[in-house]
Amino acid sequence: MLDHVAHAETIIDGTKYTLYVFSVLTWTLILFKIWQLSKNSSYNNKFDEAFWDAADLTTAEKLPDTVFRGPEARIARTGFNWLRESTLKMGKSLKFHGKPEELLEHALLVQMQKEQHSMEGGLTILASIGSTAPFVGLFGTVLGIMHAMHQITASGSTSLEVVAGPIGDALVATAIGIAVAVPAVLAYNMFLRNVKQQRVGLENFVASFMHNVFNKD
Repeated sequence: MLDHVAHAETIIDGTKYTLYVFSVLTWTLILFKIWQLSKNSSYNNKFDEAFWDAADLTTAEKLPDTVFRGPEARIARTGFNWLRESTLKMGKSLKFHGKPEELLEHALLVQMQKEQHSMEGGLTILASIGSTAPFVGLFGTVLGIMHAMHQITASGSTSLEVVAGPIGDALVATAIGIAVAVPAVLAYNMFLRNVKQQRVGLENFVASFMHNVFNKD
C-alpha cells in the first residue's frame, strides 16, 4: 500500500513539474519571439525606406551595413550576389542555365523561405504546449483523485473535511495545465498573424526587386 501511494505521488508530482517546465519554456519563447519579430520589423522598415530612396539598384547595393540588416536586406543581398555572379558564369554553370528572370526569382524565394522558417521557429512548440498542457493537467488530476480515494478509503471516513482537501489538491494540476495553455495559445495566434504579415511584406519586396531588375526603363 505504501509503495502504491509513493508511486502515485511521484507521478502526480511529475505531471506538475512537467507543467512548470512547459510554463518556463512558453514564457521564454514568448519573450524571444517578441524580440525577434520586433527586431525584424524595425530592420525591415529602415531598410525598406533606405532601399527605395536609392536612385538605382547600384546605389542601393552600396547602402551601409547599418542599414543592410534584417530579412529584407538578406533577400536583397542574395539578389545582388546572384546578379554579380550571373554576369561572370551565365551559360558556364548549371546554376545559371535557364531564363534569368526565373533563376533570380528562385534564388530570392529560397532565401525568403529561409527567413520565413526562422520567423516560424518556436511556434510549433507553443502550439504543442497549448494543445497538450490541459491534458497533462487532467492526467495529473485523475491520478490525484484516484490517490485521494485510496487515502479516504484507508482512513475509513467520508466526512467533507477528509474528502475536500485531497480532491482540491488533485484539481490543482488541471488549473496549472489551463494556466500554461492559455498564454501559449494566445501567443501562438498572435505570432502566427505577425509572421504572415511579415511574409507578405517579403513577398512584395521580392516582386518589386524583380520588377526593378528586369524593367529598368
